[in-house]
Amino acid sequence: MGTRARSASPGYLLQPRNLGRRAVAQPALHTTDPPSSRGVAVDLVGAVLRHKRPLDDAIEENTEMAALAPRDRAFARLLVATVLRRLGQIDALIAHCLNTPLPPRAAMVHDMLRLGIAQLLFLRTPPHAAVATTVDLAGSRGFPTYKGLVNAVLRRLSLEGPALVAAQDAPRLDTPAWLWDAWAIAYGEATARDIAAAHLKEAPLDISAPRDPEKWAQALEATQLPTGSLRRHTGGAIMSLPGYKEGGWWVQDAAAAMPARLLGSIAGARVLDLCAAPGGKTAQLAAAGGQVTAIDRSPRRLQRLKTNLARLHLEAEFITADAGSWRPPEPAPFVLLDAPCTATGAIRRHPDVPHLKSMDDVTRLAAVQERLIEAAIEMLAPGGTLVFCTCSLEPEEGPHHIARLIARGAPVERRPVRPEEVGGLSECLTADGDLRTLPCHLAERDGLDGFFASRLVRVG
Repeated sequence: MGTRARSASPGYLLQPRNLGRRAVAQPALHTTDPPSSRGVAVDLVGAVLRHKRPLDDAIEENTEMAALAPRDRAFARLLVATVLRRLGQIDALIAHCLNTPLPPRAAMVHDMLRLGIAQLLFLRTPPHAAVATTVDLAGSRGFPTYKGLVNAVLRRLSLEGPALVAAQDAPRLDTPAWLWDAWAIAYGEATARDIAAAHLKEAPLDISAPRDPEKWAQALEATQLPTGSLRRHTGGAIMSLPGYKEGGWWVQDAAAAMPARLLGSIAGARVLDLCAAPGGKTAQLAAAGGQVTAIDRSPRRLQRLKTNLARLHLEAEFITADAGSWRPPEPAPFVLLDAPCTATGAIRRHPDVPHLKSMDDVTRLAAVQERLIEAAIEMLAPGGTLVFCTCSLEPEEGPHHIARLIARGAPVERRPVRPEEVGGLSECLTADGDLRTLPCHLAERDGLDGFFASRLVRVG
């Protein structure tokens, strides 16, 4: 169990040893029963792993999820996130218990086992509840002949599972090979392991409250990080927390809040915020007094940004356009480019990312980023400041771009970031003076998202 087991994808699904004759797969059918959190969860797992839908999109598209009570919605999402976060371990446990392939049309049974194991071994659900609800789910979804299989596997793991989990190499099992190899090359094997281990934990809730951080830290029972962000460890629905409706703060990872600050004093100055949605950085720029123009190609995402800024009582100009081809009437003194990327630095918050992305995506998005950087430089006035950032851990989506710009003589020069600009976190700065946060940084305070940012000044 200490090495990576082969993927237990539907084509390799197996039946338990010594559990009798092979069951016959039945088509998965929905009943007329009210939606349940576990039923919704099994649909969401399938949407992500088999249909390659981002989890947030799958949730938004699932009408039964919307029909659940808030507590049940939160449990359904926790179930799915746990399966995605611990998928390598869970599938290794399934492979340990089974030895005969199931037909692909019974793939949902595999997802049910994943949910049952997640509850049993990682969410501390009482064994009788984890087993019984998963067996019932198999019956209600049109797989009654697999109820015995599900029951046998989960009961076996209720006894053997804790010891098996303790013997697993969790960081390695739960990290796809392409990511593990890339991180080992970029950061070294030990740091790659620390990054992977950080992804096994749910990220805390980080908040930006620039107007009165001390007030909101007390009201939200949060602590203030060295970077200025607030961190809340206790739960609760975000929209029900003190200050949300009044617009006193917004949700934003502490690492995501760093790049916008690198622009320095922007009060009264024009700032172009390229690829602006979802808008946390836009809010920062507007709160700092900048005359912000927010550009994003997605009308839907830009509308959400407008709604959020209205809640925060902040103003900006909004333009729906491709930032790679759009140009302002005149160059601006400040440009922030938070470019589209693989988001491998945000796996703590988006555990679907490792199962949706590949090296092909890194290559494809790096080309998009290069085009956007060239456009951003063209928008920048002489002496103006550009901050380029991505929430990716892949060097191709960060430092490689800056190295190429400098090498070919682009009309910019790097302005190194100083430790005092990032709360004294010198471990988050590279030898070249760029910002590079890793999920294992600030580990004693529950970590950070992975971000890269470089500050460039236009010359000539």
